[in-house]
Amino acid sequence: MGSRLICFLGLISAASLYASPSREETLAAMRRATDAFREKASVQGGFVYYVTLQGRHLGEGEATSTEIWVQPPGTPAVGEAFLDAFEATKETGYLEAALAAGRALAYGQLESGGWRNSIDFDSGGPRIDQYRNGKGRGKNFSTLDDDITQSALGFLIRLDAAAGGKEVEIHEAVEYAWPRLLAAQFANGGFPQGWTGPVPQRTAVKASFPTYDWRSEGRIKEYWNEYTLNDGMALTMTETLLRAQRLSAKPEALDALKRFGEFLLLSQLPEPQPAWAQQYGPDMYPIWARAFEPPAVSGRESEDALIALIRIAEVTGDERFLDPVVPAVKYLESSLLPDGRLARYYEIGTNRPLYMQRNGKGYELTNDDSRLPDHYGWKNPTRLDLIKNLYRTRLSGSPLSNLLDAPAVDAAAAAELIGELDSGGLWVTTHEGPGERLVGQPKFAVGEKYLSSERFADNLSALSRYVKGLSR
Repeated sequence: MGSRLICFLGLISAASLYASPSREETLAAMRRATDAFREKASVQGGFVYYVTLQGRHLGEGEATSTEIWVQPPGTPAVGEAFLDAFEATKETGYLEAALAAGRALAYGQLESGGWRNSIDFDSGGPRIDQYRNGKGRGKNFSTLDDDITQSALGFLIRLDAAAGGKEVEIHEAVEYAWPRLLAAQFANGGFPQGWTGPVPQRTAVKASFPTYDWRSEGRIKEYWNEYTLNDGMALTMTETLLRAQRLSAKPEALDALKRFGEFLLLSQLPEPQPAWAQQYGPDMYPIWARAFEPPAVSGRESEDALIALIRIAEVTGDERFLDPVVPAVKYLESSLLPDGRLARYYEIGTNRPLYMQRNGKGYELTNDDSRLPDHYGWKNPTRLDLIKNLYRTRLSGSPLSNLLDAPAVDAAAAAELIGELDSGGLWVTTHEGPGERLVGQPKFAVGEKYLSSERFADNLSALSRYVKGLSR
């Protein structure tokens, strides 16, 4: 009883201390957290997804001690949080931390101009790639999958602007990446999953459904060279082009954005399923990607496309980009699962939810959701309410930022975040067990303690917004 009472009184004391954190208390907590996280988790200025308290580094699987991760929530996500803190506080220590992250990304920029999911500072490392600095070897495939190149380039564009264009290494990385990204845009405005050089140009055609048996025909071996919207591509590309236009004074960014909007118009499938697929072939039919990614109408990618189109309509003033919204929303609402979520895939023609089941080492198409593999998001919460609100807001002429900007942080939330820091200034997470779904699917023991780049970045950004709110 006595020890529990002492613990309870300790919690009351901590809650009282941070009941309404002052600006100075918040700034002190932010500095402690940043210094501690950089000391424990940074590798040459960059970061992986997780670092255990025993020193294991994890990205997509185990990372070596010389690796960092580009794919969110890796180095760019942490760098963005440092910039949030710098903008809120004007303390140069955060800019220095962001510059260190930016230099780490510049080190791992590929000769083709973009990035892959990880960077290794050991030239003999197992996942080393063909870096622009000449210190690597191997793959030179700049990828747009999983927001990898977009997040790195977007962060570097923002960092370059924050540094006034005076950090040569950062500025050169942006200027090297930019024309190579534009050269990867197809004539119809779409992008492939990645590139090693300029893409072939083709005549633009409207998307339609396959005229062949899509289950067994029409597979394209190198699908990654074809048009893609997989894993948030519509939104991440839109935001990257918008940032280039806004912060880098690049007039060609607006043209690239308009062309991407034209692709989203072209890639909307016809009635009775007027939404979008993950992946398209040269003739603009939905095609297979990985073995568990069939030609289908995709709920998640369709929502991404709709939000991107509304954003593009706002920036360009071209209301044609709003034309797909109403029919697509009606279709998606009619396709909701009984629990209110959207299936990742809907079967072409029947519109039945389409899933996969393991069949040995392979996969088998099914409409049965009773034995879904757990490595993929087969069902997702819907964003249709947000999309309808964005659409109405655009029609009214009000700025979309009112709905898209990160929410303000009140004193209670800030106090909770500060109170969660341990005595060393770290936000430590304890693994709860197999039901806890984590990016990268790390292998943790139940009860194992670790540091999360995503949690650090989210919390630092939240405290930065709180500080900004106190200054108003």
